[in-house]
Amino acid sequence: MALFKKQTAGKPGEWFYCLVHKKVEEGPECPAKDRFGPYASRGEAQHAMDTARERNLEWENDPRWHDAPTGGTEEG
Repeated sequence: MALFKKQTAGKPGEWFYCLVHKKVEEGPECPAKDRFGPYASRGEAQHAMDTARERNLEWENDPRWHDAPTGGTEEG
């Protein structure tokens, strides 16, 4: 008996967005490296790319994570 089984089907109600096929799937069909999720609903998974885009913009504009110097430029 194998100690670890490869999970081929996800739990019912878990939704994923496949980055390769650009489609929503119930349960993980594609490898984890190629998908976002799990999401609680099909609708959330359908908007995965929008959510990622919004979060990236928030992160890029968050002063706590901005790597640029906060003061003026120094000439030397």
